Amino acid sequence: MKIGIPKEISEGERRVAIVPNMAAKLKKAGHDILVESDAGEAAFFSDSEYEQAGATIVADAQSLYPEADLIMKIWPPEKHEVEMMKPGSTYIGFMAPTSRLDIIRQMNRMNITSFAMEFIPRIARSQSMDALSSMASIAGYRAVLMATQHLGKFFPLMMTAAGTIPPAKVLILGAGVAGLQAIATARRLGASVEAFDTRPAVREQVESLGAQFTEMELVENAETSGGYAKEMSDKFLKKEREIIGSRIAQNNVVITTAQVFGEKAPILITGEMVKQMKKGSVIIDLAAEQGGNCELTEAGKNVVKHDITICGKMNLPATLPIDASRMYSRNITTFYRHLYKTLYKTRDGGLDFEDEITKNTCITHKGEVVNKIVKKLLRKEEQTRD
Repeated sequence: MKIGIPKEISEGERRVAIVPNMAAKLKKAGHDILVESDAGEAAFFSDSEYEQAGATIVADAQSLYPEADLIMKIWPPEKHEVEMMKPGSTYIGFMAPTSRLDIIRQMNRMNITSFAMEFIPRIARSQSMDALSSMASIAGYRAVLMATQHLGKFFPLMMTAAGTIPPAKVLILGAGVAGLQAIATARRLGASVEAFDTRPAVREQVESLGAQFTEMELVENAETSGGYAKEMSDKFLKKEREIIGSRIAQNNVVITTAQVFGEKAPILITGEMVKQMKKGSVIIDLAAEQGGNCELTEAGKNVVKHDITICGKMNLPATLPIDASRMYSRNITTFYRHLYKTLYKTRDGGLDFEDEITKNTCITHKGEVVNKIVKKLLRKEEQTRD
């Protein structure tokens, strides 16, 4: 099989889907690895390293896509990238399929089999494939470092000749992967940390990292069967905002991580709540790309409102391109091996659609949309047009 690794074209993206050592493993398994020239340059992986790993460097995307049986990528493909793919080939990477239905139709017409990395279920046996969690961990870490840059005070307790300076107080909203990494990083820097989550089950994880856990009376199940947060009712969100509002003015930094799979992020911090915060405080909104958890967040920008800095920077994993690429590369390679267990070993075999991971992640196959969520959205769109 010829596996193609194109250069990412999204603005500001510095990661690459496969790093040289993973390319070597795929090559050892009997595959031909085609890497677009300079695909890994922004992540400090040179063409010569790929060549040493046994890969073939291809001059440009126009030469790579038509040759590859399988494309491995990070960002969802653009229309012109899909047009260059070989009909009947396979794509693995993030796809954002619920918001890019035209791309899904295009892949369908070209008989492309596609797998969405963001649809990998959060179950025990898929942890090593879970790229969303890998990237969320990086985002949580970077969020704290960003907060230190914008906050006008120390994070740790400082005992100086000029007196004792108390530690910064940090509130983390959401104790998922990003939240837990943010807690650990803020604690390592010496901050006083508290975390809020609607799931009482995460209390032990939060407290094991040295943070105080703030919970609410559970009025709904806040999690899907696949382990992702689900959209909550207005009543639930109102109660949630009341609890957050009671804590927000006591903290110097607030890091928000609440995202709903395939939906707009919930508003947890209103403009009025921002006014209650101490002047000079900082909000790092990790849900900016989904609309933001703060009402005043502007995606991709840092803004100051009511003397509070609100950071809406997107794609934080790309700011640590070396390790982010390594982590994603392991995730996607492990996922590929899972999909093609027989093929990987003997270059013969097919897909097991009885398997939960394969079934959940496959979007298009043999000219059909096979994912239930995407199929439902397409049907709804068609009915609206009629």
